[in-house]
Amino acid sequence: MRAMSDLGPTLQPLTGGHSGRTFLGEVGGERAVVRLYPPDDPRGDAAPEVDQAVLRLVRGLLPVPEVLEVRRADAATGRPGLLVTSWLPGERGDLVVERLTGADDTDGLRRLGGSTGGVAAALAGMPMLRPGPFVDAELAVGSFGDGGLDEWVDARLAHWPDAERVALAEVARRAQDLLDSVQRTCLVHSDLNPKNLLVDPDSLEVAGVLDWEFAHAGHPWTDLGNLLRFERDPSYVAGVLDAWTTRHGGSADALLEGARAADLWALVDLAARAGDNPVADRSASLLRAVAETGDTHARPRGA
Repeated sequence: MRAMSDLGPTLQPLTGGHSGRTFLGEVGGERAVVRLYPPDDPRGDAAPEVDQAVLRLVRGLLPVPEVLEVRRADAATGRPGLLVTSWLPGERGDLVVERLTGADDTDGLRRLGGSTGGVAAALAGMPMLRPGPFVDAELAVGSFGDGGLDEWVDARLAHWPDAERVALAEVARRAQDLLDSVQRTCLVHSDLNPKNLLVDPDSLEVAGVLDWEFAHAGHPWTDLGNLLRFERDPSYVAGVLDAWTTRHGGSADALLEGARAADLWALVDLAARAGDNPVADRSASLLRAVAETGDTHARPRGA
């Protein structure tokens, strides 16, 4: 491991997220990525070690950076935790989607979808014994607690008007029934969207999977739902679903239903924080459309 003193003299914030905790630095003359963890991280002082363990688990199976240094947070002194990884080349996936969409490049969007869908399919093939959050550097699995999606809606969206919340809870009950039809648990990235993927701009292959701080053991459809939450170009969606079904079987239509159902868990949590950031606001608008129509495929008016 490198020492903190080996880091270059300046850290430049990296764009793409909303936490403002990821920076570009330098280690031994090479570019490196530095992620800081506040002492109040929900996962506790071991959060950087958990992320290190996840990266080591998937390295060689997915394109992820090499861990160069890890340091626990110290709540007593207020010192943040630290994870230093190698820098990976590539263009941010959301920018690639925007470029391909602007050029009306349907073939490129389908190829990109195949590459990103392959990542989701690979994660779904990494089995875990039971669902829950990772709680330590050994990747021991904790508990998410009891309750289904409809109870999650009531708990997180208690401030919504009753009619909207009741309508969404009914959608959530049907979605939970669909999710319960799959009794298997896998590794879940939990923030798998183009913003957190690096893409080779020429081949459109995924060159890096980043930001694993929400990783856990969970449902095989979760990452797929996240990947297709806002990116709904038909060519892109077809590429994603084709990559998945090629590896795991099943029909594309049924898989998309499952992906939308699984994504409700994250959408409800995000919508509860509307006003905090653009993703939360967009998620709330999407959920209100779902509540109004009773359809998990619904989009907000004008979208």
